[in-house]
Amino acid sequence: MFLAIAPLTDASRWARGNGLEIVLFVIGAVLLTRIATWAGRRLTERIDARDDSTDALVRSEAAKHRHALIQVLTWVTLVLIYCVTAVLIVVRLNIPINGLVAPATVVGVALGFGAQRIVQDILAGFFIIAERQYGFGDVIRISAVGVATAATGTVEDVTLRITRLRSVDGEVIIVPNGQVAQVTNLSRDWARAVIDVPIPATVDVGRATEILHQVGIDAYADPELRPLLLDPPTVMGVESIEVDEFRIRVVARCLPGKQFDVGRDLRAGIAGAFRREGIIIPTDLDTAQPTGAQP
Repeated sequence: MFLAIAPLTDASRWARGNGLEIVLFVIGAVLLTRIATWAGRRLTERIDARDDSTDALVRSEAAKHRHALIQVLTWVTLVLIYCVTAVLIVVRLNIPINGLVAPATVVGVALGFGAQRIVQDILAGFFIIAERQYGFGDVIRISAVGVATAATGTVEDVTLRITRLRSVDGEVIIVPNGQVAQVTNLSRDWARAVIDVPIPATVDVGRATEILHQVGIDAYADPELRPLLLDPPTVMGVESIEVDEFRIRVVARCLPGKQFDVGRDLRAGIAGAFRREGIIIPTDLDTAQPTGAQP
């Protein structure tokens, strides 16, 4: 009778002692993770509110870096909470940690060989964030190893392992940081909208240049377009000559990330100006690839 009751007594004692502590550890870990996530979200909202209060059209470089840093710190905090909780639970289960050192070493070596790419991603992510190569809200073009086509989009998330982009079509592109071969930042400090205007060979070059120059002056005076421009658009001159047409390049220096909006407005203004002058330009009014200037 006593032998049958003793195990129940031991189990009851363990449940009131170590078992209760394990439950409290799990509940505490859940609460801490939620608090860490909430704190990261609140800090991000405060950064956004501060940027909105200054009427900034684009995020400052410091704000982008703080966004990325908060995301990484939140992720590291969650990992630490989970790891510490797991160790405390193992101790409360009376599993000797010293006996796990040798197996853990073997497992660590195996993971080291098998997870080289993960380690490479984490190290690359650390340098991306530390060197401020790009951050949340940047428009970038990423060339990944083994991928022929570069991915272009707005950075939505930067962690130690991956970079997540949102393309113009709304597609989500996830690139491991260790696979990034080249990054072109289109929203660093300032950018250029470059437009090559095709002009029929029968049109006088000087007259076409005057029209484009006037379009630039009008664009700089436009109350909606003026805040996006850093200086009046410049007519660079004839870029190329073909059999039936020549191309004149127009360049507008603008705020980072706004080169696409500026390019669309300038193309509309150019098409309207030439139509009013009775000059029919070809339908392939192409915009050269916008550029982003890096310091």
